[in-house]
Amino acid sequence: LGNDFMVVRWPAGKPAPDPALVRQWADRRLGVGFDQLLLVDGGEPGVADAGYRIFNRDGGEVEQCGNGARCIARFVASGGAREADAAAGTQLRLASAAGPIEARIEEDGHVSVNLGVPDFNPESLPFVAERESDRYTLALAAGSVEFGAVSLGNPHAVIEVDSVDAADVGILGPELETHAAFPKGVNVGFVEFVDSEAIRLRVHERGVGETLACGTGAAAAVAVGRRWGRLAERVSVVLRGGKLSVRWAGPGSPLWQSGPTTMVYEGQIEL
Repeated sequence: LGNDFMVVRWPAGKPAPDPALVRQWADRRLGVGFDQLLLVDGGEPGVADAGYRIFNRDGGEVEQCGNGARCIARFVASGGAREADAAAGTQLRLASAAGPIEARIEEDGHVSVNLGVPDFNPESLPFVAERESDRYTLALAAGSVEFGAVSLGNPHAVIEVDSVDAADVGILGPELETHAAFPKGVNVGFVEFVDSEAIRLRVHERGVGETLACGTGAAAAVAVGRRWGRLAERVSVVLRGGKLSVRWAGPGSPLWQSGPTTMVYEGQIEL
């Protein structure tokens, strides 16, 4: 979907690359080029088929990545080989900093992941607020902005806009990401409601900037939209890089996300 990753089967016990090296690899002209680096290990037998860690292009480690989890599932199910097809019906259990993740390969080749139960408690993001609410307001340089907040294992703020094409993503995104109310930063989604079963979305990702797609951002937008009473259980999310399908039955239920993955190329790096 244009949200791209460098996926590495990382040697057991080897320390993660330092932030400077991650930034070097992330450079699209002088390095490999990616939004996030995903380090994959063999997992714990009987517990997880694989484990993973996620590093943004700025070198910082983060808790979760929806599209990254889907790409890891495809990578693990196909044995990490470019030409190998991941068998439809394959089910995987992945371990992440945000907790265990279920994944499966669908009949159409898409990959679905269970991102868990959306958490609207401000402390889960974390977000400094007096109490939990459907909507919050913060003062920014350009004026007050209203948004919903939710955690999908990582923090998200969701702003409703009339048009994603005209949204001030490059202005509001960075300012809200680094606002003092979000001690660990926040991903910022700009959502345009098309109807009850479709939205358009742009996302400014924490530590990355705007990306062509964001899996947990799509999940967050649907979760917030459902809480606002605007969306049905199954929603098509149109991002600049393509479409994701999100299904959430509501409070207390896990949220599932499905979409395509594409192996671009493989190579080797000397450490």
